[in-house]
Amino acid sequence: MHPPTSTPRCFALVDCNNFYASCERLFRPDLKQRPLVVLSNNDGCIIARCALAKQLQIPMGAPLHQVKALLKQHRVAVFSSNYALYGDLSSRVMQTLEQLAPKVEIYSIDEAFLELSGVEACQDLTDFGQHIRQTIQQQLGLPVCVGIGPSKTLAKLANHATKKYPQFAGVLDLSDVHKRLHVLARVPVHDVWGVGRKLAERLQAMEIQTALQLARACPQQIRKKFSVVLARTINELNGTACLTLDEVQEPKQQIISSRSFGQRVLDKASMQQAITLYISRAAEKLRSQHSYARQLTLFLRTSRFQSQDPFYGNSVSIHLPAPTADTRHLLQAAMPLLDQLWRNGYRYAKAGVVLSDLCEASGLQTSFFAPAPSERSEQLMALVDQLNQRQRGSVFFARQGKDGDWQMQRKFLSPAYTTRWDQLPEVN
Repeated sequence: MHPPTSTPRCFALVDCNNFYASCERLFRPDLKQRPLVVLSNNDGCIIARCALAKQLQIPMGAPLHQVKALLKQHRVAVFSSNYALYGDLSSRVMQTLEQLAPKVEIYSIDEAFLELSGVEACQDLTDFGQHIRQTIQQQLGLPVCVGIGPSKTLAKLANHATKKYPQFAGVLDLSDVHKRLHVLARVPVHDVWGVGRKLAERLQAMEIQTALQLARACPQQIRKKFSVVLARTINELNGTACLTLDEVQEPKQQIISSRSFGQRVLDKASMQQAITLYISRAAEKLRSQHSYARQLTLFLRTSRFQSQDPFYGNSVSIHLPAPTADTRHLLQAAMPLLDQLWRNGYRYAKAGVVLSDLCEASGLQTSFFAPAPSERSEQLMALVDQLNQRQRGSVFFARQGKDGDWQMQRKFLSPAYTTRWDQLPEVN
């Protein structure tokens, strides 16, 4: 956070509509008039719904087994999470936005803040927002909404309003004070960016029910009673920018790779396969942000919800002899940890690895007893990453095996339309 700026600012928030569902529908025009939902890992719960599915009041987060009859009744198309597809399409959306706006901050897989200061001198901001929508729709086939305002909080709020009120046609500019007050008066305080359910309940006890009432509250009193963050939110709601655009994402301080198993793991060989996959994924993320890990943690556990099975959960950590981003070195350190953790006779439901105590490659300090990573090691890992970026899973460690029973269940998985040559869509 930064102190309020003296020069007028202008921000936009571009948000993909029902992103996971829109990605699944993109290559399936036959599903345009059918409701569609996307499931969580292991096809457990509903985590995304298209507009038609929302109209049927299919609950978000509902376990699949509880709504099967409802889905069948309304011929709802069901998909497993296809993270390769979503990640690739997200990258294409962000690249398109970087061609349209002077500055871009990637906020999440389906959201980005844009810096539009000065654009209003050349073009009406609402027209520019429509240009963004039309460009992404034309080039990628994905629907987006655009919220615009003199602060990031107002841009976020404007984006929320575009989804709730169709009359804005997907773009809302809250630079105009009169329009801003009109919208703020109709937005519940819990829909303000950064105001969660518990905080909203405390504000409502003070008779602050709407975003407008929060904007008119005294920042000094709010700061004393709540926090400086909420006080800055008041300034943001009144059009004073306290948050700037973060164009460069800060490297993560900890990288976790973990999944629940599709089937319970009973033998150690299968667990070794899973740990090999998780370390490979974590190391790839580590290298993507040009970091090295100095500590490795391994954990595994059985299910807490199977009363007939005894529970066992444990973790163990090791400080690595030298900072590394080499998958081979991490695997070499992890397997003895698995030997420490493993207990025969348990039905394991989940395992994972944590890479922590991270340091940047550029600032790496080594000692006589901990030599720096070799150039050949870095070249080898870069080649592995390059090949796997072209086609996921094309290069892997033999210990990982192929298609183990422990792999995440995805019975309704769509093809990797954009990342695998053998799964490109065909037009007859």
